[in-house]
This record gives sequence, C-alpha cells and structure tokens, in this order.
Amino acid sequence: MKMPELKTGRFIPEDGLRITVQVPETRVQRIVEAVLAVTALKYGDYDRVTFQSAAGVQSFRSLGSGRNAATEAAVQVPCMELTFFLARDDAGAEQVLEAIYASHPYEEPVIYVAPCLRTLHIRGMDEDNPNRFWNSAPEDWVPDAHR
Repeated sequence: MKMPELKTGRFIPEDGLRITVQVPETRVQRIVEAVLAVTALKYGDYDRVTFQSAAGVQSFRSLGSGRNAATEAAVQVPCMELTFFLARDDAGAEQVLEAIYASHPYEEPVIYVAPCLRTLHIRGMDEDNPNRFWNSAPEDWVPDAHR
C-alpha cells in the first residue's frame, strides 16, 4: 500500500506499522509489558503510547487441527483490542510480534499488522491555541501531573 505524501508545515508525517491485538481483558497488561520490554512505543515527545478499546466479544470455533479439540459451535470470549504504532523497522517489528506471541494466552492470537501513517507535531507550534488543554480550566481527563 502506497502511503500518501503529505507536505505541510503543521506536522511531520512518519510511516510505520499499526499493530492491533485482540486479547482477553485480564491479559492486556501482560501484553503491554512484553511489548515495552522490546520497544518504548515512542510517539513524538511521549512514550508508552497505547490504546485499549472497551471490552467486546471475540467469537471463534476450533477446527480441531490445533492444540484444542474441535468445537461444534462458536464460543465467545470477552476481549479488548490493544493497538499501538511502530516506526518502520522490520527487525523491531519482528521482535515486538514475537513478544506478543510469547505473552499471549492463545494458540492463534488475532494480530493485525497494517501500514500506517502518523503525524507528529512540530514542537512549539500552536501552543497558544485555546483548544489545548493547558490553555483552559482542567477537565477531569487531564492527568494531575499536567494540571
């Protein structure tokens, strides 16, 4: 997939990979820790940047060709999606994916790897924008360290 060429003075585009992992809610933090042991998940001036969806339901039916016995009907497991960006570095991506496989509770984890384009702000630009959280009364979602 060819990424669009974005030319702007407002942000810096960077291509890489978007990794999405479906994982039971109780195991999400284990996956995050395994990934962070391999990479800092840096995003501009921040690191450890991940997103976790609200719990949903993953459905599957075992065909019996793997470790688990075949099931007649599909089963459902409460799962979340964990997603994060990796700068384009094939060796690093392989290490991250291996860390996910090693720490995931499934025989066949659902992992999507997609080419992605992210935008990184240009430091010092637009800091007086009234929409920035630091230019108004803090809302509940603003971490205490940033108030």
